[in-house]
Amino acid sequence: MKKLIFIFVLMCLFSCSEYIDKPKNLIDKDKMSEIIADLAINDQVTYLYPGSNLESGTRFILKNHQVKTEDFVASYRYYIVKQKMTGIVEDAQKIILEKDPKSEKIIKGETRLKDIELPKLERR
Repeated sequence: MKKLIFIFVLMCLFSCSEYIDKPKNLIDKDKMSEIIADLAINDQVTYLYPGSNLESGTRFILKNHQVKTEDFVASYRYYIVKQKMTGIVEDAQKIILEKDPKSEKIIKGETRLKDIELPKLERR
């Protein structure tokens, strides 16, 4: 009887080796980095211009990258659990630096956003 319980416990331990299953429509790391870079830029725009809409910007970014919201959320969870998000975020920072080299000081935390003069948005 003890051997049977021991075998059952071992089977349970080995069957639970994965915390999360790989999503069916997993977004690859490069595309995920691009999306996160765009989302970070969108987040700063809504921070700097309080009248702008974060939700519509997020929908536009996902539509522009041809990614469904559910697929993005599932991929994001997967990469977080698998502890692969650090590399993706570093790649996203490189993408932001390619788009705007002046943002290096902000990314490193050497400059506060309040110290930067912003262009005026024209509303029509």
